[in-house]
Amino acid sequence: MNGSDVTTSTLTHLEGSESGRSYDADVLQRTDPADNRPLLARYDLDRAARSLSPKSLAQRGGGLWRWAELLPVRDPQRQLWLGEGSTALYPPTRLARALGMDRLLIKAEGANPTGSFKARGMAAAVSRAAELGATTLIAPSAGNAGGALAAYGAAAGLPVTVVMPADVPAANREEALVCDADVLLVEGLISDCGRISAQIATATGAFDVSTLKEPYRLEGKKTMGLELVEDLGWRLPDVIVYPTGGGTGLVGMAKAFDELEAMGLVGAERPRMVSVQAEGCAPLVRAFHAGERRAEPWVGATTRAGGLRVPAAIGDTLVLDALRSSGGTAVAVPEDEIDAMQRSAGRLGAGYVSPESAAALAAIRELVAAGTIGADEQVVAFDTGVGHKYPPPPGLADPPVVGADEQDVDRMLALLDRGAAPA
Repeated sequence: MNGSDVTTSTLTHLEGSESGRSYDADVLQRTDPADNRPLLARYDLDRAARSLSPKSLAQRGGGLWRWAELLPVRDPQRQLWLGEGSTALYPPTRLARALGMDRLLIKAEGANPTGSFKARGMAAAVSRAAELGATTLIAPSAGNAGGALAAYGAAAGLPVTVVMPADVPAANREEALVCDADVLLVEGLISDCGRISAQIATATGAFDVSTLKEPYRLEGKKTMGLELVEDLGWRLPDVIVYPTGGGTGLVGMAKAFDELEAMGLVGAERPRMVSVQAEGCAPLVRAFHAGERRAEPWVGATTRAGGLRVPAAIGDTLVLDALRSSGGTAVAVPEDEIDAMQRSAGRLGAGYVSPESAAALAAIRELVAAGTIGADEQVVAFDTGVGHKYPPPPGLADPPVVGADEQDVDRMLALLDRGAAPA
């Protein structure tokens, strides 16, 4: 069971994001043949509005596929569902106070079945690829996307190859291997993995589901924006802060808001979108502040936040357009602040967030201090994944080991620097 009732996609065609040309949505497609830029899924939004409403959604189960009208899979039986979607939106009270915020909310994407928001994109992309006849799948991944592709490929019964940087966290490659994917490790960055993945796809006929190089991962990630609006009572927040590698999630949310407006479910207002990158790899931040339309590749990319170590993004213009049209901004966070915030978030009750999520939270501190975000504004930060899959932040000490006998209690108390409780 996938959490949706009997509703069907209203997908009509694919459209070139820059060329505006229309393409058949019912055959496997990758980028726009006219310019090699991303293709966008388009829907019959008038028809979608006849069955998708706040009232009808309230009567549906949970999960990503409850938004079936605005997703690309035509046959409900082809919807792969491992529990993705319907993640919590919660107030991190102690952390918010420390950041000087009154109305901070966190969207907890680590609760997805593969531990990150990547599950959303792969659920849609793999479901649709299988529906259209793909027989084997391949993608480059900095970590979490590879595990998600492997999991959904296994659910579809399709062979999967994942091409990862050699320094990817062990948990990511192990997840892909457990889900029976072929894993190839490359001495290089995600951009190198993307080039090799494309070469293998050409040689073998595998369908390449790289970020924004096929139309439907974007559609799965779009559901973060759809859910957010519903979570907030069919309103939009003042600000969205999003850790950005390829930027698919940010682009997807902007697309979601436009579709909901066309359906009459929200107005023309938009949250200010904030793209957050690491100082060691910030091509979109650099392009945004330079007023450029495209982001030049970053040379010498380095950051512990693997999902942010993306030196070039095919969706660069879409990300930059979303930032500028919403009145948003872009921030690059120093590596030591990412490390410190990952520990602060845990200490202050926001859980063990990923380094990417820590970057987003660190950016909020900077933006509040600069007056770019008001303390009383409603701000949603996206926690895109759990921290457990990564090496721990620097500076964690190994816990002491003590005996289990009764006489060791005094030593335990001494190690904790606490005295015995009064009788």
